[in-house]
Amino acid sequence: MRIMKRILFLSVILAAFTAGAQPGYEIKVTFKPFKNQYIYLGHYFGKTYPIIDSARLDANSQATFKGTKKLPGGIYLVGYPNKAGFFEILVDKQQHFSILADTATLSKGAKFVNSPDNDMFTAYQQQMGTRGKKITDLQARLKQATDKTDSAAINAELSKEDKAVATYRDDIIKNNPDAFLSVLLTTMREPELKGALKNPTNKTDSTAAWEYFKSHYWDGINLWDGRLAYTPFFDEKLDKYFNQLVVPHPDSIIREIDNMLGFASINEEMNRFMLVKFVNRYLNQKYMWEDAVFVHLFEKYFSQKTYTWLNEAGKKTITERAYSLMANILGTPASDVELPDPTGKTLSLYSIPANFMVVAFWDPTCGHCKETLPKLDSLYRAKWQADSIKIFAVSKETDGTKADWMKFIKDNKLMDWSHVYYSKVADKSRTDNGIPGYSQLYDVQSFPTLYLLDKDKRIIAKKLTYLQLDEIIQLKMKGQ
Repeated sequence: MRIMKRILFLSVILAAFTAGAQPGYEIKVTFKPFKNQYIYLGHYFGKTYPIIDSARLDANSQATFKGTKKLPGGIYLVGYPNKAGFFEILVDKQQHFSILADTATLSKGAKFVNSPDNDMFTAYQQQMGTRGKKITDLQARLKQATDKTDSAAINAELSKEDKAVATYRDDIIKNNPDAFLSVLLTTMREPELKGALKNPTNKTDSTAAWEYFKSHYWDGINLWDGRLAYTPFFDEKLDKYFNQLVVPHPDSIIREIDNMLGFASINEEMNRFMLVKFVNRYLNQKYMWEDAVFVHLFEKYFSQKTYTWLNEAGKKTITERAYSLMANILGTPASDVELPDPTGKTLSLYSIPANFMVVAFWDPTCGHCKETLPKLDSLYRAKWQADSIKIFAVSKETDGTKADWMKFIKDNKLMDWSHVYYSKVADKSRTDNGIPGYSQLYDVQSFPTLYLLDKDKRIIAKKLTYLQLDEIIQLKMKGQ
């Protein structure tokens, strides 16, 4: 009898534990007035909104999103039929709850059953909506104000409202330290500058303000919290940090990326988010020096690693882009080019001494080349030639012929340049023998592609216009 009681007791405990665990997710939605239509469940991921589930509303406007695996925490989107709009919900630890929504009252928020996180989120949205309207009205009044006294009074009211909003958010964080909403509000918060830091009057104070803001920018934020990847504002916070606070230099960027990924690697979702973010950002560089950043990303995070979320096509794109950049990173020696000149004699780039060397990859059938090269020559004759600046022109055979190349040189009187011809046969010979082609070594993706080398043939500028190259040359000639 005692054994039966013990078994019964253990069964009750096990049943209670199983019920509390509630594996997977089950989100029941009543969404009026829609009937017999599909609604969608998605989430934020940077600047994208992937849909992860759909459910069909029945005749009573009810549907259920259900899965056997728990959802990663974050801000999710319940999409209207035909994807005509959405409203936001929070998903965190509690993933078995109900939503009652009606388009007639949705502006005031949906209602939730068994979801304290969403009750708090709805109350916050309502409060911010009310305060936001008041601030907007005050700003409109300020624009129309013509009297200084009125303007001062309105500015005082605006300041009061801003402080009230900040206090309201701080109180939520203080009183609900474990709530997901508190995590979101902490992430949205920025360092507050006070005293001389708030109103710097000299360079020293400005630098101190920048250093303080940067060093406290991530206060209270766990970069391994994967829930932040599923929000719309964490991506923007990252952008601001790198665009405004990190020194624009490859060493600084790389150091920050490695530091962040060191924390993010603890969480699969945040690690994925940051890797995707950084790879997409530096895949096509905005600035010449960013080539080193992308190569570093490849070598440290992709060359010897695999990820379940990265397919072969994606890895191939990253790998090929990295290989195209490795040989022409800013500040490194350029690859030598050895090709036949107009007489058929092999000419080497490194055999030509010059204070600076402009390397031009072009195609005589390219319309933009026909426009640009004569202008480049005019600049060369007017300014560069006298300063021992030379042009090494590599003509890549595409649709034209060697005769087209020779004719263009003659017609445009480009006789003072060093010309070589890169035929399809020569290109194929290199690649067939496992040697990178010159187009890959110089990452030539369009014509013309211009490089600037110093006297030691190190790359000091690339993929700029001829006018931008001239600006750099003039600065270098002045020792800057």
